[in-house]
Amino acid sequence: MAKQKAQAVDMLHGPLLKNIWVFAVPLMLTNFVQMLFNAADSVIVGRYAGQQALAAVGATGSLCFLLISVFNGLSMGSSVLVARYLGAQDERNVSRAVHTAITMAGISGLFLTVLGFFLSRPMLELMSTPHDIIDLSELYMRLYFVGTFFGLIYNFGAAIMRAKGDTKRPLYFLAISGVTNVVLNMVFVIFFKWSVAGVAIATVISQALATVMVCTTLHRQQDATHLDFHRLGIDFSMAWNIVKIGIPAGLQGVVFSLSNVVIQSSINSFGSSAIVAGNSAAANIESFVYIGLDAFSQACMTFTSQNIGAGQLHRVREIMKLTMILTIASALLIGFTVWVLGDTVLGFYTTEQSVVDVGIVRLTFVCLPLFLNGVLDIFVCSMRGMGYSLLPTIAQIAGICGVRLLWIFFVFPMFRSLEVIYLCYPISWTVTSIIQGIFWIRCHKHLLETAA
Repeated sequence: MAKQKAQAVDMLHGPLLKNIWVFAVPLMLTNFVQMLFNAADSVIVGRYAGQQALAAVGATGSLCFLLISVFNGLSMGSSVLVARYLGAQDERNVSRAVHTAITMAGISGLFLTVLGFFLSRPMLELMSTPHDIIDLSELYMRLYFVGTFFGLIYNFGAAIMRAKGDTKRPLYFLAISGVTNVVLNMVFVIFFKWSVAGVAIATVISQALATVMVCTTLHRQQDATHLDFHRLGIDFSMAWNIVKIGIPAGLQGVVFSLSNVVIQSSINSFGSSAIVAGNSAAANIESFVYIGLDAFSQACMTFTSQNIGAGQLHRVREIMKLTMILTIASALLIGFTVWVLGDTVLGFYTTEQSVVDVGIVRLTFVCLPLFLNGVLDIFVCSMRGMGYSLLPTIAQIAGICGVRLLWIFFVFPMFRSLEVIYLCYPISWTVTSIIQGIFWIRCHKHLLETAA
């Protein structure tokens, strides 16, 4: 029991900056490890299976994210509820939330496996995926979605552990499964010559391993987050609470993904596998910049949820300010470093200079101003931690998706270039940050008035 407490960060007492940092560092390392292993997938397939295989895997990214977005939103709803009940020391509801969440994850994963299998080809065709890579992309997507059952259970389980302040053990689990993934990639792609199928199969196996570890850990817990496999099932009132918070976040992810699918389609419209591959490689590198953004936004949401559960509303503003500063600083530092080393890091993915040149364009227009994305993420996660999920979702849809779609449909046809496509990212982040900031002020004021 003492060991379990030592794993958790105290979010309710002590200096906020120190505790946020202690919470976020393992999460940043987790994100880094995950991005590193994802990059290893792309490096191995690009180096040993060729440009077309790299483009085929990259062309599926926005589609895969689109199909799992709603269910990842539900994991966020689970995390918020568990954190709030932990802050209120409501052990009964913590247990109800844990068992309902894991059950929902399993059902959602099975549904996604079937959905992904049948929709892969039609969606790739709708995106104007180049003919020379569409068969490989379809094969990768179908195999990838076999692993969503395991992936969702892991995500929900890790979200529960983070809600209690335990960000270290998910890091260990991801490191073990990631090493497994890289080793299997080398075996399947380099030695067995399975190309994109090898990458997908390795991902499924490594996700299954991570799922076993997180479920075993939850099963061994001796507190309210203990997972009893005999008690798995849907508590419909608790499921509704998860849905109320998670579905708006998931729908935001869906609409966000749809806008990215449109952007990917515009990139595909150039009809060049080199452009698709360069965009894919740069997007993969760019994900490293999200390391701090995701860690501090998760910290913002979880700390806010627990403190509101404990009735400590006066800490909400301070949590938002501190995580905002840390997010901007990390994005600027990592983003600038990645941009400066652009040619070098892109060289790990490919030896084709045309692919590298495309990647540099994306790093310049998307990676450097990524701190703007961090600003709006903190506002959104703070509001979700306060229990306001629908309002930031509406703002996100209007600001991010609305601006990007208008840009792609009206501006891009007049000035067809990669630079014009990529400009929609910083413009949409700026507009949405302003909207979310205004909404945050209103939500925070309402929270204080309601509690008074």
